[in-house]
Formats: sequence, structure tokens, C-alpha cells
Amino acid sequence: MPTVLSIQSWVACGNVGNSAALFPLQRLGLETWSLNTVAFSNHTGYGKWRGDAVPAAQIASLFEGIAELGVLPRCDAVLSGYLGAAEVGPVLLDIIARIKQANPRALFACDPVMGDIGPGWYVRAGIPEFYRDRALPVADIVTPNRFELEWLTGGRVATLAEASAAAAALRKRGPRIVLVTSLDLAPDRVTAVAAGPDGVWAVETPMLPVEATGCGDAVAALFLGWLLKSKPVAEALAATVAAIYGVIEATMRSMDGELALVAAQDELVSPSRSVALHQLA
Repeated sequence: MPTVLSIQSWVACGNVGNSAALFPLQRLGLETWSLNTVAFSNHTGYGKWRGDAVPAAQIASLFEGIAELGVLPRCDAVLSGYLGAAEVGPVLLDIIARIKQANPRALFACDPVMGDIGPGWYVRAGIPEFYRDRALPVADIVTPNRFELEWLTGGRVATLAEASAAAAALRKRGPRIVLVTSLDLAPDRVTAVAAGPDGVWAVETPMLPVEATGCGDAVAALFLGWLLKSKPVAEALAATVAAIYGVIEATMRSMDGELALVAAQDELVSPSRSVALHQLA
């Protein structure tokens, strides 16, 4: 049974960061460990929250406690998300290096959480440069949204051809697999693109009229989970998009503003909808 260490934000109420990533991984049958980079009452989209970033030294100390158990060879992947502060970056890289030393087959899946179309940047200074210059070269998998993809590649992405080219450009800088989690290339459609050694694929779904914070965190976790369960890149893309679409539909019905992961948990492992894969390259 694969084991994933997820290093990202945590909220006491709601489903973002680790709260959105751990349950999908567990529902897929994976063991999960977690380190929290922030501890907030709720996600910041509410406009008010309490809590603070977890100091980098505390994250390093907590990891040291895990390492002292002698379990690092059991870790098959590290999934990173929202970091909270640039000082966490070197700690993350040290964790990845030590896990890969203990298990050379372990993967590093980097969700370069920086911002999004509309809100713009929502991370502290130094974090974007850390992702671009230090995390990307050592990542095995990277899962940017459109905003993050454009910043990491330095070019505009307005078509599927440009998305495919941008994903290929990222792969040349280190990651073996790139998942572009959301591309709003048409007013009523959302596209996801995955690029790997065997090609580039896209999946398109209708755009649902709901704001569902935490989708990117859940998508990165699901995609990694399916890859660890030996699905090829194209099949992992299709399974992930079909699952999150079902979850977002359930979120619309719930009307409580939080991603309906528990209510729609069967969608995570057996989506009720199918999606069409299109090979781009």
C-alpha cells in the first residue's frame, strides 16, 4: 500500500490544503502522513480567519520525529502545496532529499500554489521564485493552474496548443509529468491538460457556476494517488477530472460553500460521469 507525506496548509473548519488532500488519498486506499505549513481557522476566501503560519523550524522538527521512527523507506511520495512562508522552502527540499535517499523510487509531486486568475497572487514574497528556481528542477510531478503555468513559463496560455507547449517546456526543466489543473479557454468550459513521457492529453468539462475553494488541492492529490496506483498519465487525468466534477456537482447541491468531499466520496473512487480524453501530442 503506497504512503504519501502531504506538506501543505491546514484549516480547522473546511476543505482546503491538507483537509482537501488527505481524505481523497485515503479514499483511494493510500496511507497518509501530514505536515501542516499553516494552521488557520478557515480558508482566507471568507475574508476573515484566525491562525498563523507554522514556523519552518517546527516543521523540520516534526519531520525529524517522523524520521526517528525509521519509517522513511516506506514513504512513496511527497505532495507539497501551500507553503506559508519562503523559509519553509529549504525545509521542504531537505525532506524530499532525505526521503529519496531512504527510498530512491519515491516521487515529489509539487503543487506550486502561488495564485490564480482573478485573485492574483496569494503567497508571501520569495515563494514564487522558490518554486521556479529550486522546486521545479527536483520535482517529478508538477500541477500548476493556468496562472501559475503562465508565470513559471513566462508566456501567455490562451489555447490548447499553447498549454501543450508550456507543459512541454516545464518538463524540460525537471518534472517528468505536468498536470495543468484548470484552463478557462472558453466562457463555459474548463480544460485540464496532462503531459508525460508518452504524450499530452486534454479533458474538457462544462464550467459549473460555483466557487469551490480547495479543488486544486484535491485534484493534485487524486492525480498523484492514481499514478501511485499504477494508472498511466492519461487514465489518471481522466479519473481525476471525472471525480472532481462529481464532487463540484455535489458542492453545488450542498450550498454550504465548502468542497463536498465527504458527501461525494464515492465519486473519488468511482466517478458517476465519464469524460473524453483528447490526445494533443
